[in-house]
Amino acid sequence: MRGHFTGLDWAVLLVYFAGTMSIGFMFYRKSRSTEGFTAASRSLPGWACGLSIFATYLSSISFLALPGKAYAANWNPFVFSLSLPLATWIAVRFFLSYYRSTGEISAYVHLEHRFGPWARGYVSLFYLLTQLARMGVVMYLIALSLSVLLGWNIFVIILLIGVSVTLYAFVGGIVAVIWADALQAIVLMIGAAVCSILMLFHMPEGPGQIFTIAAEHHKFSLGRFDWSWTAPTFWVVLAYGVVINLQNFGIDQSYIQRYIASRSEKEARKSIWLGGLLYVPVSAVFFFIGTELFAFYSTQPEYLGEVKQIAVTQALLKDGIDELQPDYEQRKATRIETLKESEIGDSVFPHFIGRMLPPGMTGLLIAAIFAAGMSTVSTSLNSSATLLVTDWYKRYINRQSVERQSMAALYTATIIWGVLGTIVALLMAKTTGNILDIWWNLAGILSGGMLGLFLLGLISRRANNAVAIVSVLQGLFVIAWITLSVKTQSIPESLQWHAHEFLIPVLGVASILFTGLLLSLLLSRSKNASIHES
Repeated sequence: MRGHFTGLDWAVLLVYFAGTMSIGFMFYRKSRSTEGFTAASRSLPGWACGLSIFATYLSSISFLALPGKAYAANWNPFVFSLSLPLATWIAVRFFLSYYRSTGEISAYVHLEHRFGPWARGYVSLFYLLTQLARMGVVMYLIALSLSVLLGWNIFVIILLIGVSVTLYAFVGGIVAVIWADALQAIVLMIGAAVCSILMLFHMPEGPGQIFTIAAEHHKFSLGRFDWSWTAPTFWVVLAYGVVINLQNFGIDQSYIQRYIASRSEKEARKSIWLGGLLYVPVSAVFFFIGTELFAFYSTQPEYLGEVKQIAVTQALLKDGIDELQPDYEQRKATRIETLKESEIGDSVFPHFIGRMLPPGMTGLLIAAIFAAGMSTVSTSLNSSATLLVTDWYKRYINRQSVERQSMAALYTATIIWGVLGTIVALLMAKTTGNILDIWWNLAGILSGGMLGLFLLGLISRRANNAVAIVSVLQGLFVIAWITLSVKTQSIPESLQWHAHEFLIPVLGVASILFTGLLLSLLLSRSKNASIHES
């Protein structure tokens, strides 16, 4: 594969990388205040913020993991995208005006006003943990594609990406992130469309062969339509999508900052609709690319053999086995014989990009993948640094911090979170399994049911601090119970709660919300009864 990355590809990739980094330095002066670094002085057009929201969604997880999942299975995860219009409408209808009117940068000030400092800290902490996982997954996927194409050590690539993205977020702040995201969103869409079109003409019997093979293997299936607690049916994935997307558009700091950075509420509304709805058709393109890849490699066994070689090499490296060990070739041959489609899904698209695309086009697609990851990680870094300063540093460490101290804290937080995100990426490089499943599981568990607390405060005026605390503790218990039941054998069989991983955040949010509503109702009736008796 290394020889297929030509000098022209290098030129395209380096020019794009240099251009992206220059955007960060271009906006350095506008990001030297806390307002500029975290909110872009509330001056950006809605279309730019909307493309930034879209680019944040369309990370390297979408660019590589969605095709990999469609290759190994079917279109079942696309149901997640179908829940986006509902989440978008709710965000425009109920969340936007509130965040624009508060004047606060942190999305979680409302929870402190409603339930106390613990609520703000709880949601902020779980958000920060989720962003670390997201950064790790995204950087790992970028490194995986470059490792497949260039033959470089994946751990070295992760370190280089971590340093580059941290420097970029450190220098440019949110204004550079948003403008770079707008550019990267365009590159992403062009790259995906071009690749999908080119793949149509790589089939031996023409484009129609793709649909014939896909139909034979049920590749366009959205999953089973019956209900099951333990399988990723259509309804389970839809429920997961509704909860996660409501969390994204309703309480995710990185999205809220884009609402605030827009120059007016009208522009912010445009940004939400653009970012939310654009992802649906574009994600469908990536699932179709995965279907195209399955059809292509089904008819080209010699190329499939190359993919298996790459996937096994990566798997052995994760296990600490390299070419210097005497039994390396024997282990490699044994591993190839037992390889499953799910184990090669994440390597298929990078192989096709490097092996089948013409010179220059490979560089453009890798630039698009890099752009996807760059936008997501830089967004996570900026939003995490913002929360670390507003919700923790200014709240508990230095309440009277002046501008200079706040900026120093923002810079320090960016570096620390960049280092931690890189460490998580290095750990991700040693995991096995489909990376989309790994990310969805982590996102569901680490969300900690925080959407449930937000909805409780929004829906019920009767819910007080004590009710909220009991509800959150009960919700965290449910999340821990299901997670331990699914992931470990530490709970006796008779006490296990068998549910699919995608239902962990759904049941966590539901348990917090309904426990809070029930307790509020009971307390209200008890209070009314006491008043009536007296």
